[in-house]
Amino acid sequence: MASTRIHVVSDVHGNARDLARAGEGADALVCLGDLILFLDYADHSRGIFPDLFGAENASRLVSLRTERRFDEARELGRRLWSQVDGDRATVIETAVRGQYAELFAAFPTPTYATYGNVDMPALWKEYAAPGTTVLDGEVVEIGGRTFGFVGGGLRTPMNTPFEISDEEYAAKVEALGSVDVLCSHIPPEVPELVYDTVARRFERGSRALLDAIRRTRPRYSLFGHVHQPLARRMRVGATECVNVGHFAGSGRPYVLEW
Repeated sequence: MASTRIHVVSDVHGNARDLARAGEGADALVCLGDLILFLDYADHSRGIFPDLFGAENASRLVSLRTERRFDEARELGRRLWSQVDGDRATVIETAVRGQYAELFAAFPTPTYATYGNVDMPALWKEYAAPGTTVLDGEVVEIGGRTFGFVGGGLRTPMNTPFEISDEEYAAKVEALGSVDVLCSHIPPEVPELVYDTVARRFERGSRALLDAIRRTRPRYSLFGHVHQPLARRMRVGATECVNVGHFAGSGRPYVLEW
């Protein structure tokens, strides 16, 4: 009996080089979002923000955010953007379009993808080729198993581009029903899965995802978002919950086979 091999990536953050190889040897690639690189917390010279304002200002912004001084971080952003010629939204969209053109071109066929919290969903339909299927609150069958996808993140003081209310997020989870593999950008709300050991803070996880895992018992819950989690995988009841990894840093997909 033939086996099925799926490669899963998340938090690509501009790593088009490794993304172009991520599907090698797999029957399909699954991408759990955050394609855009706005600011690299490990290398402050990389991303849209330092391209516009320099690595020194990027380092300052990272420090303020890490110290949870969000009002000061927003004030720094306002001051820097006031010095830029042109509309802020237009400048960002132009930079994002450049990244999306390169990243979507790197996706193999077939790819099944959903949005991360830093993505701009309105632009995806312009860049997704026929071999790339974008899903959000939707289910697809891959190799005889059902995969449900929930994109985006929940609202935070970071105010990233695709944050939605708990109610809207829960409705997308509910729309999936029972699936074999529950795919999301953010983790279920479990302390060990949402705590980032380097940023030293709890990221936002989803209570709706956790409730669905307990209720419907999928084989796997796959997610990203937390780059340096306290726990990369753990069981919740019958479900194996797996952070598939910070692809921008590792360049390696998570492998799922059956």
